[in-house]
Amino acid sequence: MPTTLLPVPRLGPSGPFPRAPLDHQLDRRWLHYAFLSRDNEQAVIANLSVLGRSSGSVPAAPGAPPEGRRSGTGCEQGAQHMAILLVHEWQHGWGSTQFNAEQPEVPWSAFGLPHPHHLPHPLRIASRSAGPALDVQLRRTSRPCTSQCAPFAGDQHLRWQSEPGVLGSGTLRLGDGREQPTELLGYHERVRGRWGWPELGGWVFGFVNDPAGDPAAAPPSAVVFTFLQPIRPAEATSGSVMLWRHGRMVRHFPRRSMQIAVQDVLDRDRVVLVPPLARTLGTPATAMVPRRLVVTARVGDDRVVLDFHARTAARIANPSETSLRPFSVHETLGPCRVEAVIGGRRLAFETGGIVEFAGGAHD
Repeated sequence: MPTTLLPVPRLGPSGPFPRAPLDHQLDRRWLHYAFLSRDNEQAVIANLSVLGRSSGSVPAAPGAPPEGRRSGTGCEQGAQHMAILLVHEWQHGWGSTQFNAEQPEVPWSAFGLPHPHHLPHPLRIASRSAGPALDVQLRRTSRPCTSQCAPFAGDQHLRWQSEPGVLGSGTLRLGDGREQPTELLGYHERVRGRWGWPELGGWVFGFVNDPAGDPAAAPPSAVVFTFLQPIRPAEATSGSVMLWRHGRMVRHFPRRSMQIAVQDVLDRDRVVLVPPLARTLGTPATAMVPRRLVVTARVGDDRVVLDFHARTAARIANPSETSLRPFSVHETLGPCRVEAVIGGRRLAFETGGIVEFAGGAHD
C-alpha cells in the first residue's frame, strides 16, 4: 500500500528573530559578521542593527529600512536602522563606512528557515561613497551553539547565539577603492534584547577558526568565547567558552570555569577611530586595549587555552541613548594560539583571531 509523506513543519520564525515588534526604545536586534581571509591578510567585520523608537511599538528587523530611508536615520514612526562595514589589510590599515552603509532588505543569516548547509547566499554591504564594500556568497558549514541569555539591571537582558565556520567567496573593495577577490572564513552571530549601554558595562568576545583541512568544509576546530560584565547586580557577570570540532559544538565551558588574564596594552597609535565621522565630533579618548589576552577554561580533565596577541584595533564609537559617552567596541586583530584537551584527545593550532574589547559608556 503506497504511503504519502507529509511535509515536515518548520518550527520557529522564518527569519533570525521572532515576529514580534520592538516595544521599547532600548529594544535591539543585531546581526554580526566577522571574517578573516585564508592567508590572514584581510579582515572583514560588519554590524547590522535596529533599535526601537522613542514611543510605542514598531515591527522591525536588521536590514535596509522601509520607505527608502537610509540606514543611520530614524523617525518618530520608524525604528532606527544602522549598518557599518569595516575592512582591514595589513599593508594599508583600516577602512570603514559610516553608520549608513547600504545593506540588503533581508540580510543573510544562518539562523533563518530554511537553513541548509553549503548552499551559497549573497550578502552585499557597501559604503555610499568611495569607501569599502563587501559582495560575497556565504555558506554555512557548522551548527550553532545553544542560545544564551544574560539578565541584568532589573529589567534588561541580552540574548545571543553564535555559529563559526561560515565561508565566504566574492569581492572585497578596500578603503582606497581597490577591488580584490577574496576567500573568507569567519563567524556569524545574532543578538537581541533590551539594554542601555551604561548598564551593560562591557564585554570581551572572540573567536578563532582553524583554517587547516578542506577549504570547502567545516574547520577542523573552532573556539568562541564571551564574557559580559554588566554594572549591576554584581552576580550578573556572564560568559562561556565553546569548542567546535568539524562543525559541531563538542564542549561548552560555563562562566565559573573560565579565567581571563591580560598583559600590557596596545599602543594607541595602533587604534583607529571609526566610523570616519566620529573623528569630527569630539569623541572622547579611547580606553586602553590589552595587548595580550589569555582565556582558560577547565571542567574536569577537559580544558581549552586561547592565547591572543593584539596587533591592531578599530574602535567603533557607538552612540549611547542614555549617556554622553559612547559605547566603544574595539575590533582587535592578531595571531592566536589554541591548545585543548577534550575527552583525552589533544589539539592545537595557530592562526589569526578577532577579539572585541567593549565598554566605556558608563564612565
